[in-house]
Amino acid sequence: MIHPNEVLGELRQPARDLREHIPDVIGAFAAMQRAALADGALSSKVKELIALAVSVSRECDGCISSHARGAARRGASEEEVAEAIGVAVLLNGGPATVWGPRALAAFREVEAAQES
Repeated sequence: MIHPNEVLGELRQPARDLREHIPDVIGAFAAMQRAALADGALSSKVKELIALAVSVSRECDGCISSHARGAARRGASEEEVAEAIGVAVLLNGGPATVWGPRALAAFREVEAAQES
C-alpha cells in the first residue's frame, strides 16, 4: 500500500539533492506543474484527477502520492477519484487494477488526515 506522507517524505531529501545539481531543470518543471494544474477551462480539481489517473497508468508511487494529496486538497470526492481511476483501468488494463486500488487508498489516507 502507498502511504503518501511516507513516500513524499522519502523523496524529499533526494529531490533536494538533485535540485542542487540541476536547479534550472527542477525549477522549470515546478513552474510547468504550477501552470498545468492551475484553474483554467478545467478546474484544478479536474486536472488533479487527470494527473492521478495518469499516475496510475505510469505506476508511479510518488506521483500517486502527490496527486492524491492534490485531489483531496482541491475537494475531490472519493467517487470522483474512483471514476478517474476507472478511466485509467480502461486505458491501461491489468496493471491499473493493481495501481488503482493503491491510488484510492492513498487518497483516503490524505482525506482522512485532512479531516482530523
